[in-house]
Amino acid sequence: MGIRQQVSCLHCLLQILRTILSHENLSSFLSIRRRDSLLNPVTKKNPPKYLCQRCTNCCRWPGDVKVSEKEISAIASFLEMEEAEFIGTYTRLRSDRRGLSLIDQSDGACIFLQGQDCRIQPVKPQQCRGFPNAWNFPGWREVCEATEI
Repeated sequence: MGIRQQVSCLHCLLQILRTILSHENLSSFLSIRRRDSLLNPVTKKNPPKYLCQRCTNCCRWPGDVKVSEKEISAIASFLEMEEAEFIGTYTRLRSDRRGLSLIDQSDGACIFLQGQDCRIQPVKPQQCRGFPNAWNFPGWREVCEATEI
């Protein structure tokens, strides 16, 4: 590879890095990728896409559902609560102390899971909306009823 090609590649990499660093939810962007070893970001070039069947199985195990400031505002508004009240009632400081996550029910299920329904479905966090297309975990197909599209 010639020097011009190397410089061009470096320029492209810098542009990609600038785009990532300017991402408004950088902490969410990075923390989803630093999740514990049970999670697998989807990295194939053309992975299959799945349509959620709202089985709520992914909501029934303990997790770390991160919420951004925009998501906090949207969920609080949807629940007709003040943001401070929402934060005090439904969130906790993440272990890395870099933001907030939703708390779990005593059995480990999402705090917003009621029976087979998500109480905040229209405004649920991006992390929830992204499963299993943006991220998943080993064995997810055994518990998730999403259909390939």
